[in-house]
Amino acid sequence: MNIAHRDSIMFRANASVKAMGQLSHIKLKPDFTVCRKLAGFHRLTVRWKSNTRPAPILMAAPVRALIDEQISIRGHFLPLHCPVTVHARMHSDEGDLWESFAHYYANESGALSLTRDPSVGGSYLGCEPMGLFWSMQPAPGEREGLRLRKKNVETPYVVHISLLEGHVSPSEGQSTELAAVTAERWYIAPGVKRIEINQNRLVGTLFIPPGPGPFPALLDLWGMGGGLQEYRSSLLASRGYVSFSLAYFGHKDLPGPLNRINVRDSYFKAAFHLLQDHPQVVSDRVGIIGLSFGCYLMLRIATKTGVKPSCLIGINGPAGSTVPLSDSDGRTEQFESFQKYWNFDDEGRVIFKEVSLPANILPENFVKLEKLDCPLMYIVGEDDLSASSIENADLIEESLRSASKGHLFTRLSYPGAGHLIEPPYSPNARASMWSIKPKKLITMWGGHPGPHAAAQEDAWKKMLDYLEKNLRS
Repeated sequence: MNIAHRDSIMFRANASVKAMGQLSHIKLKPDFTVCRKLAGFHRLTVRWKSNTRPAPILMAAPVRALIDEQISIRGHFLPLHCPVTVHARMHSDEGDLWESFAHYYANESGALSLTRDPSVGGSYLGCEPMGLFWSMQPAPGEREGLRLRKKNVETPYVVHISLLEGHVSPSEGQSTELAAVTAERWYIAPGVKRIEINQNRLVGTLFIPPGPGPFPALLDLWGMGGGLQEYRSSLLASRGYVSFSLAYFGHKDLPGPLNRINVRDSYFKAAFHLLQDHPQVVSDRVGIIGLSFGCYLMLRIATKTGVKPSCLIGINGPAGSTVPLSDSDGRTEQFESFQKYWNFDDEGRVIFKEVSLPANILPENFVKLEKLDCPLMYIVGEDDLSASSIENADLIEESLRSASKGHLFTRLSYPGAGHLIEPPYSPNARASMWSIKPKKLITMWGGHPGPHAAAQEDAWKKMLDYLEKNLRS
């Protein structure tokens, strides 16, 4: 469901040449700036160096796209073999500035293509068509410990991409902008319905694809960051799946306190049944996806609550509760009450990895994996510093094999990837703020920019293929 289909007006090279040809007869003063608004949402800024040669232009196609779609960025009418910098910047929903840049050389025709040409310096190296997006970092001077997460999925990230003269670092001084283009990156496609759910004690957001349906569906569970995250669900709905992002702790509309799980197994069972019973859902084509602690909950739901999911996707999560349970119905003690296996690096940042080592999980907290009856895809970031993902993947695989259910298990494992394997082209946070009170605490997630970006792109494609096979075929 490519939202660029609706916005099909692009900056095509022949149109730009024609426009430049018409303007070439006009005598302009040096450094005159021409701004033309195109397609209702796109500005192209051109700086003229003379009245005899077309000014450089920068194009992006499509200029509106879903966050998991690639865009092509190209420059034209540059001096042959000249050094240039491509600079991207945008603001998060909280107002923080994020940016990236890369150094390139124009080719023998005075052209530049991020799909074809290698970066020789900056935020990334080599030929990386989407490097400007996944390599973004908070700009110098922004708040400590930031992690980029979309809070309002009904608005896009607006990315300003500029072409700068020479190989420069934009944050280190003045630079000459030769051309610029603006791109919109969306987590929700046109026509997707967003419905807030706060009924029968369930709290979450339901996303429904456009069209009459019925559709396959997914229950979407996040980890111990708590609250309600919508951006994965809205993107899944944009790909044709009814998706219900469920809050289960750390939300003002749920029973307190905020630092423990106070809902029972019946809460998750009710959420699954909400999807199954929805008139636009195929009732026997409902899966569950879980990241981190949400992965444990996913496995618990599938083996304990009496529901029958069609498939599961677990991302870097444990096979048992890493927090002591206060009862047999899934409620937990306070998360901070069990710090025995917390570790800290030289900068005082907390590493939760050993908390989820199978040897450190209380025996009564493990999921009874032998009861699993549906396919499970388990995604591993091998540089995960927040969970012992490799060891848990080994445990799950061996448990299923021992129960003669090894055929249900699919493992995707990515060297250099960290804990937060999210939709493609999202910047990775190797570390980010975990808590501010009672004291400031930054946690390590792991992952190196290039390998993590490659993992996100590959895992997302294989997830969609897996869902197509298990929820549609």
